[in-house]
Amino acid sequence: MTILLKVFTLLGGLAFFLYGMDVMSKGLSKLAGGSLERALKKTTSNRFMAMGLGAGITIAIQSSSAMTVMLVGLVNSGIMTLRQTIGVIMGSNIGTTLTPWIFSLSGVEGDGLIALLKPANFSPLVAFIGILLVMMSKSERRKDIGKILLGFAVLMFGMTLMGDSMSGLEDSDVFEQILDVFKNPIIGVLFGAVFTGIIQSSAASVSMLQNLAKTGQVSYAVAVPIIMGQNIGTCVTALISSIGVSKNAKKVSVVHISFNLIGTLVCLILFYSADAIIGLSFMDKPIDAFGIALVHTIFNIFTTTILVPFVNQLEKIANLVIHPSKNDVQGAFLDERLLNTPSVAVSEANAMTGKMANIAKEAILSSLTLLDTYSDKVADEVTKQEDELDKFEDKLGSFLAQLSSRSLSERDSREISKLLHTIGDFERLGDHSVQVYKCAEEIHQKKIAFSEKAVEEINTMTAAIREIVDMTARAFIDHDTALAQRVEPLEQVIDVLAARSKRNHIERVQNGKCTIQMGFVLSDLLANYKRISDHCSNIAVAVIESEEGNFDAHQYLNEVKESGSHNFAEYHKEYCTKYGI
Repeated sequence: MTILLKVFTLLGGLAFFLYGMDVMSKGLSKLAGGSLERALKKTTSNRFMAMGLGAGITIAIQSSSAMTVMLVGLVNSGIMTLRQTIGVIMGSNIGTTLTPWIFSLSGVEGDGLIALLKPANFSPLVAFIGILLVMMSKSERRKDIGKILLGFAVLMFGMTLMGDSMSGLEDSDVFEQILDVFKNPIIGVLFGAVFTGIIQSSAASVSMLQNLAKTGQVSYAVAVPIIMGQNIGTCVTALISSIGVSKNAKKVSVVHISFNLIGTLVCLILFYSADAIIGLSFMDKPIDAFGIALVHTIFNIFTTTILVPFVNQLEKIANLVIHPSKNDVQGAFLDERLLNTPSVAVSEANAMTGKMANIAKEAILSSLTLLDTYSDKVADEVTKQEDELDKFEDKLGSFLAQLSSRSLSERDSREISKLLHTIGDFERLGDHSVQVYKCAEEIHQKKIAFSEKAVEEINTMTAAIREIVDMTARAFIDHDTALAQRVEPLEQVIDVLAARSKRNHIERVQNGKCTIQMGFVLSDLLANYKRISDHCSNIAVAVIESEEGNFDAHQYLNEVKESGSHNFAEYHKEYCTKYGI
């Protein structure tokens, strides 16, 4: 019965540990926000910069597995190349060495301030501070910090439970016999790899080994091969995450596996060759939690150091294992694996919406050229762009809906709200580009010739539409609120231009200078121009709302029109002068 209770305690401790690690990892990732994605995008062919980023991000999110899954998703979405990920993967292995050092403090003995270094002693205070922040703070950022602290406390409680479950093993002959089996390096490596692969957490695996070491029965001969095997076991998560992705994305997991396998093989040969030749005196000595952290760090840094010069060879291995073919599955528009790190997913969804903005702008500008010189080729291109915008809206809408259900920072929530509001407006701009080209097609086919004054008015409005569309796209892509504040004043000017043109056309019809048939085409064109400027206004308001926060769109529009705030009056006067009002 005692043995059964110890097993239950071990499993419960492992559960608390993994849950605490998950809470802490998600909290850290959320707190980091878009900085994770921005850091990854800075990754270049410079392998040392990539290594530094990999180590830093792994420390930030406390999970090399999450880091690798993120890389698979980024490559599958075409955001990163395989070569860029290799240095990041190497750095990620170094980043994992911090966690065992924190756990090694559990073996600290002493009184007073020394005792406070022991996680089991200070984690209750950490938990108390964490719950106060979660329950009493109004700031989302402070609440996130509170969740990180609670996650750490739960993690340390799980580690304490695992340690308690192993008490008494130091007096067990059976336990000693079992450990003797692991002195065989092959068995030790296999056990470390399989166990880590099953629980999918090298941090938990290393922690359990550190708790076992407290019995005094674990020697360096037992621990070293298990630690090497644990690095191989972390590859299981990457292997699972590569199911159903493009061949290029599969290569990320191949690189990860190759790196750890080669590193382990080289270290095994060098380490046991040295033991056979000169005899390593410490092999049969008991190892403690500090020693495990030290071995883990030396192994990962040494492995990375010897393989850094062979980035090209690791890429060639991946290309040999995964052969390219004509029927390769294309990468995902936005890979769902990115949802595991919401801040990265939000940033990439923003980047995709930026592409949508450029397509919408090009579609409008292309359609406007057809009013001067009609071309079937350009018209077909506008139709294709409109179809592409429909697909963008559908895929982005689905991705953002899934992302909205995740735990998000206040900033990311505002960003998603902006994207959900704007993708529909960009899609509608595509619809209006088609309507404008149909107006141009009707003018071309029916050989409609407007009066000189009507042409002048249309050209003025067309110039204003070009400006507002270009300005809106740039404001969105660059998150430029100052530029976005210029959109509404120009939208108001376009409304006045449209009303003036319609009024002048009626006068020309009454004077016999224009026909009713011309009026139908002109009315359609003016209606589309007004709708285009309306959608630009919606997008600009969403940009300002996202950047400023605590912002009411209707209130903003009313204020700028009535009080002239946000430089509305100044900009409105500027555009009135520019477009002859």
